[in-house]
Formats: sequence, structure tokens, C-alpha cells
Amino acid sequence: MTLIKSVVVTNRSTEAKPSWGVLTVVLVIGGTTGWIASTALLVERIRTLQNPKVTLSCDISPFVSCGALFDRWQASLLGFPNPVIGVAGFVAPMVVGLALVAGASFAPWFWRLFVVGHFGAWLFVTWLFAQSTFVIGVLCPYCLVVWAATIPLWWTTLVMSLANGQWGDGRLRAVGQSLRPLTVVFILANYAVIIIAIVLTIPFIFML
Repeated sequence: MTLIKSVVVTNRSTEAKPSWGVLTVVLVIGGTTGWIASTALLVERIRTLQNPKVTLSCDISPFVSCGALFDRWQASLLGFPNPVIGVAGFVAPMVVGLALVAGASFAPWFWRLFVVGHFGAWLFVTWLFAQSTFVIGVLCPYCLVVWAATIPLWWTTLVMSLANGQWGDGRLRAVGQSLRPLTVVFILANYAVIIIAIVLTIPFIFML
């Protein structure tokens, strides 16, 4: 009887233990991808400051260009180039992802702040997408990569933190566990909205 109770307790403990495997991969890959794209965009911005007439690697066509956006106020929302935010911000998911690989664990309050930070990043890139697509009519290639990296970071972090009980073990955890199989659907739907909006709003985008 004691052995049976021990096995039951062990199984329950195993089931209750948070599983961050999928999120770890998304954090490391997404954070690295976003950081590289942000760094590349910042380098191109510095090149234009050094030589305004320089030809940039991201200037593909009149509709796909980063140089055409650098002088817009949207490109420096806080008074400095937006890529600086990306270079600094994408370090966080990389560090957290690598820490999880090393076996680290974080308190619920940390995960909640982490989710809020990703939500802020998602809102920011969504706003940039809207400005680029509906207001300016020009897309930045490196920005597209940053958007593509931020979207899975946000949705996966939100759903996994809910499913692992970081917002409580009650109804929110049950919601997270029910949404976990749909995480990829949310990500793909987010991508689909962006792609459809771009194609409908900037139909000449493929005319390189």
C-alpha cells in the first residue's frame, strides 16, 4: 500500500511539473533570429548616417526597402532607431531559453512579467506592420524577419505560461492546456492576417 501511494504521489508530481521544452526552442530560435535581423537593420541605419547615398542590402525595390523608412518618424518612435530596441530586447528570450536548457526555473511573477514584455513587443511590431502597410506603403525586409520572430515568441510564451500554471492552477491553467494544441494555429493565423493585408494593400510588392 505504501508503495502504491508513493507511485501515485510521484506520478502526480511529474504531471504537475511544468514542461518548457517547446517554449525553450522557440525562445532560443526566435530570440536569435530577431536579434540578428535587428542588428542587421541597425548596421544598415548606421551606414546611411555615414553615407546617405550608400546602397543598402535591404533596398530591393521601391516597395521593399529599409532605406525608404529610415527618415520616417515611425522608424525612431522613442527618439532613437527602433532596431536598438530589438538588439536589446531579443537578448531576453535568448537568455531565458538558454537558462531553461541549463535547468533553471523561474517564479510565476517572472513568467507574468515575461509574458507582458512579449505582449508589448507584439503590440509594437503589430503597430509597425500597420504603419508600414497601411500608411507608408513600403516594407522593410529585416523588419519582416523581426515580425516573424516576435509572433511565435508572444503566442507560445502566453499559452505555455498559462498551461504550466504560472497564472494560477485553476481555470486559467485549464484554458492554457486546452489552447496548447492550438498554439501553431494562432501563429499561422497571425502570419496569414499580415500576408493577406500586405497583398491586398500593396499589390505591387512582388514587382521587384
